[in-house]
Amino acid sequence: MNAAGIITLTVTTILANNVVLSQFLGICSFLGVSQKRETARGMGGALTFVLTLSSLVCGVLYHLVLVPFHLEYLRTIVFIAIVAALVQFVEMFLKKYMMALYDALGIYLPLITTNCAVLGVALLNVQKDYSILTGTIYGFATAVGYWIVIVLLSFLREKITDNNIPRPFQGFPIVMVTAALMSIAFFGFAGLRF
Repeated sequence: MNAAGIITLTVTTILANNVVLSQFLGICSFLGVSQKRETARGMGGALTFVLTLSSLVCGVLYHLVLVPFHLEYLRTIVFIAIVAALVQFVEMFLKKYMMALYDALGIYLPLITTNCAVLGVALLNVQKDYSILTGTIYGFATAVGYWIVIVLLSFLREKITDNNIPRPFQGFPIVMVTAALMSIAFFGFAGLRF
């Protein structure tokens, strides 16, 4: 893939094909961790690390081990094991060096293992027949797109708490309305042409 193709893939993955707002993957942590900007940034960083590295490792194992030995049918199990190992590494790192962020992320940190966006990207890399490098770039761009929208939603949620929201919309309903409006706004990027 040439440089223009990489830039196109990156921009469209971040904006037009955003993993949360157009593919609806990773919604659980998107809605659960977006109450404060600090935890949203931490979750975005942790997911970026896991998603980028898992895209790389899954791509290497798929192309260099599973395909040559005709074990493609094991890809889902292998990808889940890789994601689980990487999440354990991130969890141990945060617990040792960033205890405040570890506590703030709470249950959502181990949930990265079951975050459908992480496994979804690994499987999409195989489905779209991306090379190892292209798949890694796609994983990184997906994570950056996730990071942008979770931080944006956390900013909006902090602003919403200062407003007078009608009683039926208070709490989770207004968050869903906000996320839906963000999704509509991001669909405007689908018209981008390079």
